[in-house]
Amino acid sequence: MSNKNQFSFIDPAKSPVFYGYVILVIGTIGIYCSIPGQTIGVSVFTDPVKDALGLTRNQFSNAYMIGTICSSLVIGRAGIWFDKYGARYVAFFAAITLAVALMLCSWSVQMSEFVKTMLDVDTWLIPFVIMACLFFMLRFSGQGVLTMASRNVIMIWFDKNRGKVNALSSVAISFGFSSSPLWVNALIEGYSWQVAWQILAAALLIFSFFILQFYKNRPEEHGLLPDGEILEDKETSTGMPVAKQYTAKEAQQTRAFWMYGLILSFNSFFITGLTFHVVSVFASEGFSKDDAISIFLPASVVAVTFSLVFNFLSDYLHLKLYLYLMILGGIMASVGFLFLSSSFGIPLLIGGFGILGGFFAVLNAIVWPRFYGRTHLGAITGKVMSFLILASALAPPIFSLCFSTFGSYRLLGYLGLTFILFLSIASIRANNPQ
Repeated sequence: MSNKNQFSFIDPAKSPVFYGYVILVIGTIGIYCSIPGQTIGVSVFTDPVKDALGLTRNQFSNAYMIGTICSSLVIGRAGIWFDKYGARYVAFFAAITLAVALMLCSWSVQMSEFVKTMLDVDTWLIPFVIMACLFFMLRFSGQGVLTMASRNVIMIWFDKNRGKVNALSSVAISFGFSSSPLWVNALIEGYSWQVAWQILAAALLIFSFFILQFYKNRPEEHGLLPDGEILEDKETSTGMPVAKQYTAKEAQQTRAFWMYGLILSFNSFFITGLTFHVVSVFASEGFSKDDAISIFLPASVVAVTFSLVFNFLSDYLHLKLYLYLMILGGIMASVGFLFLSSSFGIPLLIGGFGILGGFFAVLNAIVWPRFYGRTHLGAITGKVMSFLILASALAPPIFSLCFSTFGSYRLLGYLGLTFILFLSIASIRANNPQ
């Protein structure tokens, strides 16, 4: 058995269909399995866990922020591991680590009480530090490594059809993520938050076996090429595409890397901050909680529609057009946020919110392999992922600071609009370096 296929009974070369489609399915499930480490998966546990640990909402949120920021500082290393060891092992150990983190989270109260007894002190700092460390493990392994490895392995197996398969994956993930709070909450209410985390940990341990069996690093390692072509001569072929293979350092020297990275980071910052404080944002403009929550369904419809259509078209269109369409979405969202109380505010916010989310699903997956090749994809996307995680970590406290200082969130609308206008000018020369 080839060392590249070690511990696996699956041989992609013998698959009756192009194995990339198997990768599409299993990779999409891998991204879905990262939910326990994503904000949408953690948020359902907030109230019962903070109450059990004796933490205030601010203390719990700050522990989450610290863990997330620390994750953003080291996620780039995981990208290097991806390039060196491949998607199989990186995703496998990420799933194992996430499972261990979830088990430790389920024991967080006992751990806190044990440390308090050992030190003979009773302070909120102990559960705060414990949760900050656990959140670091959750965010690094779940939101960071497992998501990155699963998304990248799909992109590596396709080239000409990359947009089409990403459309299918993105739509499946969108519906999966949007429904996850319902079944996670059902687990909590049916069994308790401790058992819910333990069930999720057990599921991840099971899925780690499937990662080891079905994840395959590169089609060339199995006598294949992206999109299903067959290598005629396995001995002489290098398996390298014609396009220039940029290193992470070379990629960062191009304008496109920073412009695309910044618009994706803006999306993470704006959507995370708005989602986290949506009730307060709308209340500050005289709207009810129901009005605030009601924006998510139409915004999701817009996002899924744009993602599906433009993922398919991305195989034929220049991504710079997508960059400017996403910038347009940012302008709409910022103006809608700024004039929320006006008659056009909410429709603009919903439209911009949806356009940002739709194009995020396209660009975050497709732009990096198309612009910089597949050889160093892990290091490049790991660097980008650090921007996204840092932006999502800083958003909630910055939104909160703005409101507590100025009594309004509107300053963020002006700052967002300024930043987006800067990007629109700076991106004029953000061309595909290939």
